[in-house]
Amino acid sequence: MKTVIVTDQSQNWIEIPDATVLTARRYLAAPENEGRAQVLNLCRTGRYQGRGYYVSLLAEARGQRPIPDVKTVEDLRSEPFVRTLEAEIQPLVEETLHHDQSERFQLEVFLGKHPTHQALAEQLFAKVRAPLLRAIFTRAEGRWRLEGVQALGLADIPLQSRALLVEAVKAFVAESPAPKRQNARKDRPRVAILWDPSEDPRPSNEESLQRFVKAAPLVGLEAELIGPDALERLPEFDALFNRAGPEGLIYEFLRKAESLGMPVVDDPESVLKCGNKVFMQELLDRHRIATPRTLIVHRENVGEIVATLGLPCVLKLPDSGFGLNVLKIESEESLRKETERFFTKSELLIAQEWLPSDFDWRVGVYDRRPLFVAKYFMAPGHWKIIKEGEGGQAAVEGKTEAMTIGEAPEQVISTALRAANLVGRSLYGADLKQVGNRIYVIEVNVNPNIDAGNEDQVLGEALYREILGVFARRIAEAAEGVEQRPAP
Repeated sequence: MKTVIVTDQSQNWIEIPDATVLTARRYLAAPENEGRAQVLNLCRTGRYQGRGYYVSLLAEARGQRPIPDVKTVEDLRSEPFVRTLEAEIQPLVEETLHHDQSERFQLEVFLGKHPTHQALAEQLFAKVRAPLLRAIFTRAEGRWRLEGVQALGLADIPLQSRALLVEAVKAFVAESPAPKRQNARKDRPRVAILWDPSEDPRPSNEESLQRFVKAAPLVGLEAELIGPDALERLPEFDALFNRAGPEGLIYEFLRKAESLGMPVVDDPESVLKCGNKVFMQELLDRHRIATPRTLIVHRENVGEIVATLGLPCVLKLPDSGFGLNVLKIESEESLRKETERFFTKSELLIAQEWLPSDFDWRVGVYDRRPLFVAKYFMAPGHWKIIKEGEGGQAAVEGKTEAMTIGEAPEQVISTALRAANLVGRSLYGADLKQVGNRIYVIEVNVNPNIDAGNEDQVLGEALYREILGVFARRIAEAAEGVEQRPAP
């Protein structure tokens, strides 16, 4: 497998035989960088939606193997992850540092290599698959504590350490990294349904949540609604069903559930993939799934938007949701103003051609099968499904019209399945536009709406049983030690 090394800026001193060295700017702007490869991301990855973040994200979208992957980048921002790591490496830390009389110790690890503390370096890299790491330890009451762990970029490496880094990279390129192991567990059939009463809008209304609870015994499960304050209760359950926005603290629930080996929807990998429209666009393009004409925008190609897409066009932040930070651009002045505003938040943006329609198709896909299909009509007098409220007014939504799978055009269902199944086998909402006889995928979402009176118009109670029935099967598989099939 070839190796591509990506750096923040051109670094002439990093020359590795049998590897291609590219700057992040060149890698992000060059969609031809596809094919089977491992991508050694030596950029700074600490800034969310910065260049280093996008290198790992787009490497995954292109079917490559980034190190670090996006999940590792997210893990390093998590205090619970650091505390879990501390517990796992503590015995080796004490063994390694017990002769050190200082109050603070800093260890820089290059791809699992260190000239004097090799065993600890190997264990850190095995658990945190980031190529350049800095672990900081402090001593209190005679015990060493992991204060923090950071991913470094090539620009952080001092001149005197460059030779060691080059040798570590050469050794790594010549080796095959060991895959991560998956945990399994066996527990009682209880499902935690996570929701946030303060969230607005919510992916499920309260009546829908109660229907999930009532449907659970019909498939041999117990279900309980839990809130964002119940993180420590997760070990009481053997599955987690997320019905809250999968950001911030909620994401900690998803990761903890996954670390406990329990079935979890939304799974963290799906959240990361679907949560970024740049990733989704690259993934759909790679598999030749039709989308509106789209330009992945960076500061050097802003001038191409109008020539490529015309006006009006649609401008999006990559992590926009519920129609927020999705703008209709009708003038070049508005385009200049809004791209500059968005660039303060993300290194890359999405611009798409304007395809007006009365409604969007939404296909719910679960466990690789169509679950429901509906038309989401635009809000009255508006171009989006949800019209944001102004001046304290409530948002206005267009109506939802559900139908049977067989009533929807076959091309809508097949295209939605192709797109969603590229992500995994979780619960997704595939959004599509129909223009004449052509079907275009807009995006694939995790955490799709399941509202009583909307998505359940056709299936009724059967919709809730179907969703929980998959949990019941996966719990049984885990209890029997059946290995879960990985997402592609």
